[in-house]
Amino acid sequence: MINNTFSNRDFLQIFDLISTKGVKSEGSYEFLGIKALHDFDGYTCWITYKDLTITLLFHGKFSVEYKHEDTFNEFNNKMNTLIGK
Repeated sequence: MINNTFSNRDFLQIFDLISTKGVKSEGSYEFLGIKALHDFDGYTCWITYKDLTITLLFHGKFSVEYKHEDTFNEFNNKMNTLIGK
């Protein structure tokens, strides 16, 4: 599912925030229940929250997948708070 509310830049900003303010554990960072991780070369990054996964791909493409609408709404609220949208 594609999210039209946020841009790739917004997701990259969240990724940076989580990786700088979060706690590192087992190859990922966690901040306020949101995790950020990347593959070995950094070309693919993931942001996860409960059953929601955002995949950030090279060249500014991304995908947003989730199982429950409530999770998506909770994550949107957290993003709005963190990046001030």
